[in-house]
Amino acid sequence: MESMAMDRFDWALVKSFLAVLDAGSLTAAARRTGARQPTLSRHVAELEAQLGAPLFERTGRGVTPTAAALAIAAAARQMEEGALAIARGLARSRSATRGSVRITTSLVAATWLLPGVLVALQRRHPEIEVELVASNELTNLLRREADIAVRMVRPAQASLIARKLGEIEIVTAAHSAYLAKAPPLRGPDDLRKHRLVGFDRDDSILRGFARLGLPLSRADFAFRTDDQIAYARLVAEGAGIGFIAAYTLRQWPGVVCLLPEIAIPPLPCWLAVHREIRSNPLVRTVYDFLAREIPRSIQARVSSVPH
Repeated sequence: MESMAMDRFDWALVKSFLAVLDAGSLTAAARRTGARQPTLSRHVAELEAQLGAPLFERTGRGVTPTAAALAIAAAARQMEEGALAIARGLARSRSATRGSVRITTSLVAATWLLPGVLVALQRRHPEIEVELVASNELTNLLRREADIAVRMVRPAQASLIARKLGEIEIVTAAHSAYLAKAPPLRGPDDLRKHRLVGFDRDDSILRGFARLGLPLSRADFAFRTDDQIAYARLVAEGAGIGFIAAYTLRQWPGVVCLLPEIAIPPLPCWLAVHREIRSNPLVRTVYDFLAREIPRSIQARVSSVPH
């Protein structure tokens, strides 16, 4: 190993090794880092060749670290910390008014919440470039996979600063074209008479209604999908009654709120940044802009219809 460190050390190999070690599979590591799976596989193979020992055992569901992998893991993480410290130092040296900032958020927020906010940011600061990462994966700010995160869950890492921007109202909604041909909707008990849009494998809607004393089964939903973009579009196109973020309704004329007595718990909206990155003037400029503008965007004014 000393020969590897002195003669042929390549940080990219160790970085790929740690990504696979933490993710548990090449596929998951590629998804988290944005790297190509063949590249990660090649890096691991090169590192194994330099060490003269296998680092992972391939299984049907991923990879399992070998004793050799566990033996070098601590040293590899120290290398990672050093690389991250260098990256953060370089980030602090960037100009406050010129450069790029990488923002990560969920697919729904990237589609309907952030675009208007980011256009306003560009008009205010045309010299700032924005890289938007649309993913439901919890991108790791500590590894500089992004500078800023907008999430519906509070980040758990102690070295991150998280600021709650507000709560996103979740409403029962449908298109007026659907309602015009549907049975009367006088209250929650009438929902079973309607075409409902639900999730497929995700049972959060079912559990929510059970807590409200209105147990529904999977068969009560005529449309089912776990893709939240497709889910929202089904409601917008008049497929039936669904449960969506209130701020998205302003995108779709004709979609109205229903049954306000159904108290669906709101989603918290958090803005997160690394403690050290926050002192970077460029990142701080974008962070402050998002902290000011996102709360305005999630306060949607939507129409509703009587029972």
